[in-house]
Amino acid sequence: MKPILEVDSLEVILQTKQRTIHAVNDVTFHVNQGETVGLVGESGSGKSITCRSILQLLPSPQGKVVKGSIRFAGTDLLSYSQKQMQQVRGKEIGMVLQDPMSSLDPVYRVGDQLVETLRTHQKFSKKDAWNKAVELLRLVGIPSPEKRVYDYPHQMSGGMRQRVMIALAICCDPQLLLADEPTTALDVTVQDQVLGLMKNIQSRLGMGILIVTHNLGVVAEMCDRVVVLYAGKVMETATTADLFQSPRHAYTLGLIRSVPRIESTEKLEGIPGTLPDMSQVVEGCPFRERCSFATEECSRREHTQLREAAAGHLTACFHHERVCAQA
Repeated sequence: MKPILEVDSLEVILQTKQRTIHAVNDVTFHVNQGETVGLVGESGSGKSITCRSILQLLPSPQGKVVKGSIRFAGTDLLSYSQKQMQQVRGKEIGMVLQDPMSSLDPVYRVGDQLVETLRTHQKFSKKDAWNKAVELLRLVGIPSPEKRVYDYPHQMSGGMRQRVMIALAICCDPQLLLADEPTTALDVTVQDQVLGLMKNIQSRLGMGILIVTHNLGVVAEMCDRVVVLYAGKVMETATTADLFQSPRHAYTLGLIRSVPRIESTEKLEGIPGTLPDMSQVVEGCPFRERCSFATEECSRREHTQLREAAAGHLTACFHHERVCAQA
C-alpha cells in the first residue's frame, strides 16, 4: 500500500517564558491508504502535539516545528503557508477533536456549520449544501436528521455531538482522518457505535486514519498498526496483533499489564513514577527511571535507537528479548 502520510524525524518544541518543552523528539511513522494507525501513550507523551503538527494547529506562538518533515500524498505540509493549509484542512485531511462541545460553535446550528464547511471547499449552492448536511447527519446515525440539522450543539447529547464532529471531518471525502481521542467521555455503548461508524466510513471512502488514544481497547478494535509514544519519542511500532502478543519494549508491556481483565484475580499492575522533565533533553531511554529492566546500557543513546527486533516490528528497547520473554 502507498503511504498517504509520512512523518519523518519530527521535532516540536513549546516555548514559554520560563523554559522550552521538548514535546516531540525525532518521531517517525507513516499511514498507508485505507489503513488505521494508532498513536498510543499516557497523557503528556506527545500524541496530540504530533497530531496537531500535521495540520499546523500548534498553539501560537509557543509551538514550533524545529526539525523533520510531514509529507501528505508526497508533498511536505511544513512548506505550506497558512492560506494553503486552509485548503487542506477539512478537504484533504479531516480531524475529529476529543471535545466536541468546545470544537463546535455554540451560537450556530449544526447544519449551518456543516453548510459553511461544504461551501468553503466545494461548489455547493446553499440549498444543495443544506441537503448534503442532512445526508451527512443521516450517514453518521443521527435520528431525524431533517429536524436535528436545526439543533444547536447544546441541544445534543455528547454522542451526537461527536457524530456531528465526524460528519464535519468527512463531509468533503478526505483522504486522511485524524482522530484525537474520539471516544473521550463517551459511555461504552456510544463508544462502540462511534468506532463502528468510523470503520464504515473508512471502508466507503478508502481513507487512512490516524487515531490518537490511550485506550488499548480502542487500539485492539480499530488499528492495523500501532506507534507507541513516551516522552515525545517512539518506543515501539508493530502490527496490532504482534504488539499485543509479543511486546518488545518495557513501556508497552507496562501499558498492556495496566489494562484490567475480567478473568484475572491478580492485583492490577500500574507503571510506577511519572514522565521525565520534558524541558531537559534526555540521553538514552527516557523510560529507564521507571523501568524494572533498566541497566547502564539504557543511558546510552546508541543502544536506545529504533531497531528491527522482528519482521516489521521496531523497538527502542535494549532489553527487548527479556521483555518479550516476560510478556
